[in-house]
Amino acid sequence: ETSVPLIFDRLLDDETVWMFSRTGVLDAVELHARAEVYWETYTKKIQIEARVLGDLAINHIVPIAVIYQNRLLENLRGLKEIFPPEEYEIMSADRKELIREISRRVTAIKVLVRDMTEARKVANHKDNFQEKAFAYEETVRPYLDNIRDHIDHLEMEIDDEIWPLPKYRELLFTK
Repeated sequence: ETSVPLIFDRLLDDETVWMFSRTGVLDAVELHARAEVYWETYTKKIQIEARVLGDLAINHIVPIAVIYQNRLLENLRGLKEIFPPEEYEIMSADRKELIREISRRVTAIKVLVRDMTEARKVANHKDNFQEKAFAYEETVRPYLDNIRDHIDHLEMEIDDEIWPLPKYRELLFTK
């Protein structure tokens, strides 16, 4: 896997500085300044992405998942009233498993968003742009993929009618 801040570090390699200086394009000070701007820009992008994902997850996805889960629970109660126990167990197994899955993913999303927020707080206290960029790369960015994975699974399970965002398949086939 490639590290974006590490790529920006390559600007400060002796060979890179020598090449740019020798050709008169940029000197060492200018390369350092560019690297700083790149580290800061990268950090801001990950910071924004983390904030937006956290907000979407907690304020939109989790509540919808709980609403859908409650619908499933009501459905189970109705089935239990109508059918004898052995038939109910057969008919309800898939919904029970889905309720379990939704609970597991909602809990994971909440924990991951909380942990990501804490990682952001720690990263924000780094002394310089380079350290902050690496902190975001190593301790914040991994949460994005993990949270996204749980949301993607919920997207596949939750009824289109109540899902608050466009689904991937809708985006792919929209004309």
